[in-house]
Amino acid sequence: MTATYDTTLGLYIAGEWLGAEGRDTRDVLNPATGLGQAALPLATAADLDRALEASQRGFVAWRATPPEKRAAVLTRTAQLLRERADHLARIATLEQGKIQAEAKGEVAFAAALLDFHAAEGQRVYGRVLPRPMGSRSLVLHQPVGPVAAFCAWNFPIMNVVRKLAPALAAGCSIIIKPSEETAGSAVEVLRCFQDAGLPGDVAQCVFGVPDMVSRQLLASPITRKLSFTGSVPVGKALMKLAADTMMRTTMELGGHGPVLVFDDCDLEKTLDTLVAHKFRNAGQVCVAPTRFHVQDGIYDRFAAGFAERTRRLHVGDGMDAISQMGPMANARRPEAIAEFVSDATAQGATLLAGGDRGTAGGFFFQPTVLSDVPLAARAMNEEPFGPIALLSRFGTDEDAVAEANRLPFGLAAYCFTENGRRQNMLGDAIEAGMIAINNVRLSYPDSPFGGVKESGHGSEDGPEGIAAHLVTKAVHIS
Repeated sequence: MTATYDTTLGLYIAGEWLGAEGRDTRDVLNPATGLGQAALPLATAADLDRALEASQRGFVAWRATPPEKRAAVLTRTAQLLRERADHLARIATLEQGKIQAEAKGEVAFAAALLDFHAAEGQRVYGRVLPRPMGSRSLVLHQPVGPVAAFCAWNFPIMNVVRKLAPALAAGCSIIIKPSEETAGSAVEVLRCFQDAGLPGDVAQCVFGVPDMVSRQLLASPITRKLSFTGSVPVGKALMKLAADTMMRTTMELGGHGPVLVFDDCDLEKTLDTLVAHKFRNAGQVCVAPTRFHVQDGIYDRFAAGFAERTRRLHVGDGMDAISQMGPMANARRPEAIAEFVSDATAQGATLLAGGDRGTAGGFFFQPTVLSDVPLAARAMNEEPFGPIALLSRFGTDEDAVAEANRLPFGLAAYCFTENGRRQNMLGDAIEAGMIAINNVRLSYPDSPFGGVKESGHGSEDGPEGIAAHLVTKAVHIS
């Protein structure tokens, strides 16, 4: 199925959309075909300087804007996202590859994030400390300042909103650099903010050579906070740059989600839930279930059921209504997954489903299941970020927890057991920022989203997301 990419791309700086004149460009590709569909202008150093200057002006004005007026802009943006959901979802599919149902769900969640932050931004309370009569000590929470935010390509609508919403609700201005591979989605989100009445200086959107953009934005004394979603190595590099000016950081980095499946689980329900969730967005999800550790008593049945369900999935263009999984987002990902599969099978893993590209053209890779994967396999130690499920056995509860905590990642974990005492133990013992027990949902607008260990620090969403954009000030008055 073919479809035309019809968004107009550009840099958004100081309330103006800037085109490609005098700038280098980059092609935005359709993952289902591998063909170019738009030319994206890349920011120059002068563009970034202009964005920084605008962000400083925008911060001065926006922090002085009453919270209810800031909230009204976010609420109106949420309305526009819902009104334009079909258009936004179509663009997300054409440039990222995910199926339409997932893209529309992403728009709905982004709108819900805006609604939550619009309300929560009006509840930034301080406190008054007890002091002798005639004296006051106040604790105030105020916006940290201009934010530099960098987004990943896997959720091209939601990731952009997840950066913008808490910063704007807190009273900060923001310069956002979405992925150049999914620029159209970000542009359309910014258009919604613009049409909702957000002043042009308050939010800037730039694209460019990542190293150049990050170095220039993070070296500037104007930038007071870094918010990053992406890989662990890139996150560490950005933190080193941020350290030079002691700026605040929120880092949502990679994961390698363990799934602990115990003998007493509802097996059929667990399988139905996990297979659908594993291959959501072709496995290109930081919180994706990846390492499936299954107790001995049900391992063989679990492996057979998982593989059988996986083989039934229909892979195709995300614009096709019958597709249950689309292509991967870029040419790098199928190659990386093929290498993981080859390494695992060479070390003794058994291929139960998938294992190759399967579909001609585009960046496709078949949903893949490997059983009895040895711990030495690369995929058991490096984040695969793709449609590959890794199955292994465990015996005792202690074995399961040890394996869940073995890696330096600590973003998401999943557990399936009907034993209430075990559920409480797992919630305490597993080293992860988010744990789902007998379900797979981890993202809610009112709940913190973030990891521990090398999966990063700080939280997005929930009250914690706005708090991450505030500084605390004590004022003592006599």
